[in-house]
Amino acid sequence: MTVPAIQWHRIDVVLLDLDGTLLDLNYDNVFWLQHVPKRFAELHSMSAQQALSELRKQMRHVEGSLNWYCVDYWSAKLGLDIAALKREIKHLIAVRPGVELFLQRLQLHHKQVRLVTNAHITSLDLKMQCTGLDDYFDRLQTSHALGAAKEHRDFWLRYQNVDPFDPQRALLIDDNFSVLQAARDYGLAELRGIRFPDSAGPERQSPEFHCVDRFEDIMPRIEVPA
Repeated sequence: MTVPAIQWHRIDVVLLDLDGTLLDLNYDNVFWLQHVPKRFAELHSMSAQQALSELRKQMRHVEGSLNWYCVDYWSAKLGLDIAALKREIKHLIAVRPGVELFLQRLQLHHKQVRLVTNAHITSLDLKMQCTGLDDYFDRLQTSHALGAAKEHRDFWLRYQNVDPFDPQRALLIDDNFSVLQAARDYGLAELRGIRFPDSAGPERQSPEFHCVDRFEDIMPRIEVPA
């Protein structure tokens, strides 16, 4: 499917997700599907598979809520120092191809560039320390600071109060289709998903949203004088 070009002259504000959008989701998937189950299994003298099954069961109860993304919640729930475990495999944190050039191009075109993420502040700080991407943003906003996950309308209502923007002149890029649905319902004009949020994972497609393969394909072009 051909992804329609973004009409950049109609966009003032670019809202960007972090994990799976700017950063390779492989880090988070390895962390939650391998690293945490391994440590949980060691703590409770069970197999890694049993630990993963238990972890998935607990995750289903909070999926889509702030607790799903909360380092403090999972530290208390699992009896593990989640922040410390995240640092153990921080070498896997990686910026997706083309992201920095895309961010530079947005700055060149004087777009307002804002990070809107469900990542807990502990995770956000670690990933910014490892990547330096925070230098490219005018604003960084976590859902925890607003008390609502991006999957819910309350996030967008509260975000509008702290960082006002015109939804009809905004672009959101996010790998989470539930987030894109909530943003669409709020009135955002331009929405894009991500085809390969995890470099080691399968392609993701949606019948409702166009998905980006390469950031090079959507970035605003440098105008060359005639």
